[in-house]
Amino acid sequence: MSVTSSDPRIAGARAAPKRGIRFSWSDPLFRAIIWQIVIVGIVVGIGWYLVHNTMQNLAARRIATGFDFLDRVAGIPIGESMIAYDSSVHTYGRALVIGVLNTLQVSVVGIILATIIGTLVGIGRLSSNWLLARLTAFYVEVIRDIPLLLQLLFWYTMLQGLPPPRQAWSIGDTAFLSNRGIKLPLLEWQTAYGFALLGLAAGIAATIWWSRRASRVQEQTGVRPSVWPVAIGGMVVLPLAIWALFGAPLVLDIPALRGFNFQGGGTISPEFSALLIGLVTYTAGFIAEIVRSGIQAVPNGQWEAARALGLRHGVILRQIILPQALRVIIPPMTSQYLNLTKNSSLAVAIGFQDIVSIANTTLNQTGQAIEVIAIIMAVYLTISLSISLFMNWYNARIALVER
Repeated sequence: MSVTSSDPRIAGARAAPKRGIRFSWSDPLFRAIIWQIVIVGIVVGIGWYLVHNTMQNLAARRIATGFDFLDRVAGIPIGESMIAYDSSVHTYGRALVIGVLNTLQVSVVGIILATIIGTLVGIGRLSSNWLLARLTAFYVEVIRDIPLLLQLLFWYTMLQGLPPPRQAWSIGDTAFLSNRGIKLPLLEWQTAYGFALLGLAAGIAATIWWSRRASRVQEQTGVRPSVWPVAIGGMVVLPLAIWALFGAPLVLDIPALRGFNFQGGGTISPEFSALLIGLVTYTAGFIAEIVRSGIQAVPNGQWEAARALGLRHGVILRQIILPQALRVIIPPMTSQYLNLTKNSSLAVAIGFQDIVSIANTTLNQTGQAIEVIAIIMAVYLTISLSISLFMNWYNARIALVER
């Protein structure tokens, strides 16, 4: 059965031949594609010109290029490193790796400490205690108005003003504080410690699993099983039991004064201490304001409803207010973590050998300016992107989802 139409317009439309695709300048999509192609072409052209011109100038001046210098013996003295280093044997590549590790060390420790101190100060600013609120407000206003470089120089000068090793301040004749740094007892590694750490890792995994199970049980029954017994058993009792099974070895390398300095133990240098204190105190001031604003962004009705249920102030803040405030806190907190990491490059001003300090020495000795600067840029770009990716993942994980 066929259906026909008497409308001539419909019949004409059916009979009209198909037209090919036309690209017209009046089409916004076509113009957008063309402009993108033109802009990308211009950027590529400028990049090619700069690279080509640079290579020609370097060749004309007989300046070596490439990264072969990384395999040459460095000869750079490095005061503190997380891995073994000998300036007469190891290469520039290893020296730069030590610089990266030193940067990561101060950045990771600084982020953790700045988060803890900044959170406490931010909560203190909202305290009903008049003295505590004013002291924390004074800290925030003063610490944020002093340039970080001046703070680093101040702390370094203070640490250099400590007594010499012979008059060092002693803590129980095991730890010493002098202008050479902080000397602490150091554990001599034993096999038992490795197995105890494995037990600790297993205890942490068990605690996380039990916590998630407790959350599911709470959603189903309204009653949350206790997590702390599993946490104590897995993260305290289990490692200690493993350590005891191996004979409970405890061998300490205690520092002792030998001549004009201490020998043995571990050392926290004045340069690292000054850099860490400066970065932490400075960044904590900004984090405190972020935490305060995040808490104040939560409606007052949440406080009132929680108080009506008879909950204590600490429980309300920890279980109700802070989880909601995190959605406001996390994005600006990411910026502060990035700032702390990048501000660690000021370590060169007080003599701490981070990636910038070691790279500058490498540049002066090898003349490989472009390659060394590229390495510095790549290191900070990689660290910054890693922090951003982790914080974005965490922000998405804790985001409030409407059901």
